[in-house]
Amino acid sequence: MTAGGRTPRTPRTLVASDLDRTLIYSSAALALAMPDEHAPRLLCVEVHEAKPLSFMTETAAGLVQRLAAEAEFVPATTRTRKQYRRISLPGPVPRFAICANGGHLLVDGRTDQDWNAEMRRRLADGSVPLAEVRAHLARVTDPAWLRKERVAEELFAYLVVERSLLPETFVKDLAEWADGRGWTVSLQGRKIYTVPKPLSKSSALEEVVRRTGATRVLAAGDSLLDADLLLAADAGWRPGHGELADGGWSAPHVTPLATVGVAAGEEILRRMLAHAGDGRGGVTPAPRGAVRAQASGAGH
Repeated sequence: MTAGGRTPRTPRTLVASDLDRTLIYSSAALALAMPDEHAPRLLCVEVHEAKPLSFMTETAAGLVQRLAAEAEFVPATTRTRKQYRRISLPGPVPRFAICANGGHLLVDGRTDQDWNAEMRRRLADGSVPLAEVRAHLARVTDPAWLRKERVAEELFAYLVVERSLLPETFVKDLAEWADGRGWTVSLQGRKIYTVPKPLSKSSALEEVVRRTGATRVLAAGDSLLDADLLLAADAGWRPGHGELADGGWSAPHVTPLATVGVAAGEEILRRMLAHAGDGRGGVTPAPRGAVRAQASGAGH
């Protein structure tokens, strides 16, 4: 038996989704545009330091449970394992979860140490050390707008900044410096992530597909760090907000939604559910990975 008392199965469809600002939302990211009396009922799915932190609509909560019954549901997040474990999604604990942007793979809630060792080998071969990146960040950041600098799982670093004070060209300049050293840069809200290129959600997804025998993959995400996840899927969705939307990123098999905020999370789940199981939804999937070179968007 697996987590939640389920019997292992070989699904036809695997659903891999980013969490923050894709399926779950902080109070600042809800983007509730309707009058208060028409706002959807919200379910708190994360508590941190005794305070409610992340939410989804109650309707979305029901949809994610239905989706988990139709397909292999795999959360795919840049969060550390500790941060991920604060989240309590409705339904059974997912069999697999991708954390630290692919650096860790959880299997029935436990860390797969072999996978982490494999990823660290890839990092050593394909990118400069984390220490070199941190030293550069220390040189180019300014206490006037830098609020925090954090290291995640000894794999990558991120900055928490005051966006209104951040120099206009800082992210672009940092991305250009990082690119030649095997790293990528992503701006998400008040956080600037610096992540080694070999550290990707799609690498971990490929491993989960191999283990489950899934024949079809659906994906969703909102940031540059989700682009490879979307490209590795047969069909995908991105919300109307976020880094990918702001940059005009697109791919032939990825549907850009106009919906923003917590309502986008609900719409993504509806669309995924319509395409899960027996292939309802009328979409002919593109071969996984075949559209990578066709993806477009400003700088992505």
